[in-house]
Amino acid sequence: MARVVLVTGVSRYLGGRLARLLGQHPDVERVIGVDVIPPPSDIGAAEFVRADIRNPVIAKVIKAAAVDTVVHMNVIATPVHAGGRSAMKEINVIGTMQLLAACQRAASVERLVVKSSATVYGVSSKDPAMFTEDMEAVRLPRSGFAKDSVEVESYVRGFARRRPDVAVSMLRFANIMGPGIDTPMTRYFSLPVVPTVMGFDGRLQLTHEDDALAAMDAATWGDAPGTYNVGGAGVLMLSQAIAMSGRLNFPLPTPFASAARDLVRRLGYIDFTSEQIEHLKYGRGIDASRIRDRLGFAAQYSTMETFESFLQSHPMGRVLPWEPRHDRDTAGSEPVGSVTEIGGARE
Repeated sequence: MARVVLVTGVSRYLGGRLARLLGQHPDVERVIGVDVIPPPSDIGAAEFVRADIRNPVIAKVIKAAAVDTVVHMNVIATPVHAGGRSAMKEINVIGTMQLLAACQRAASVERLVVKSSATVYGVSSKDPAMFTEDMEAVRLPRSGFAKDSVEVESYVRGFARRRPDVAVSMLRFANIMGPGIDTPMTRYFSLPVVPTVMGFDGRLQLTHEDDALAAMDAATWGDAPGTYNVGGAGVLMLSQAIAMSGRLNFPLPTPFASAARDLVRRLGYIDFTSEQIEHLKYGRGIDASRIRDRLGFAAQYSTMETFESFLQSHPMGRVLPWEPRHDRDTAGSEPVGSVTEIGGARE
């Protein structure tokens, strides 16, 4: 049973919410939230430590607090939010390497839970209808967040071999949406005119933000470590989703679709990559039965219900860029607990 939990990435929406959720568990003595900037919203009973996981000094935080459970939420999907693609890769890959090195040296660590992504399965016209956790990508991701996720998982598997005494779980999420989270996918479906690739109609499978948190919580307390897919039941075709949103579907030939992607990135609307464009062409489905069978977790929201939940909070008429609701509603709030500076953190 976890007693002292360290959560990375608490300045981001899901990381902050998870730290608050874990802090409510009666058996937890202490939750330490780590990031380079203070969280914009209340993280409950969790303590915030300003620390950079890319710095080896993160090991001092783990050792000093005798952390027994590490929950790694700080794998970033958007280059603009990270300060560019190079900074994003450094946070995702180098940050994970340093965190795992710290965990490897800490005898107190008994459990590691990592937020991963279904993007590790890649995107291809030859993909199966549903990916299970034992399947490999038909075409490995070649760039961006998807490639980072593949590397992160590789390092986590290496850590599991070196520390077989640590219970390791990785959760591969389908695209996360909901009323509060701000992602490239939520911004894409908030455009008044939605560019698509002519001749393609990808399958979308979604995870509700509340289900994502519940799945991470289940993996943190569950007694069956492993790799798990997480996603809502069913799929939506891209054309269906656009029709439901009330936006205009604007099909473009592939070269023009890439140009449209570059335009909306420059305008600051969406931080889309070439891998995400491929996802909109073909889509992806994942089988989430393993986490139900082994951990007893089942998503409460289907893909359709997740998208409807998003639409209810993002009605027509909202023009991007917008201020995410969770930031606006909590403007000026302070994280609970003292702020401790560790290891070269930077604003």
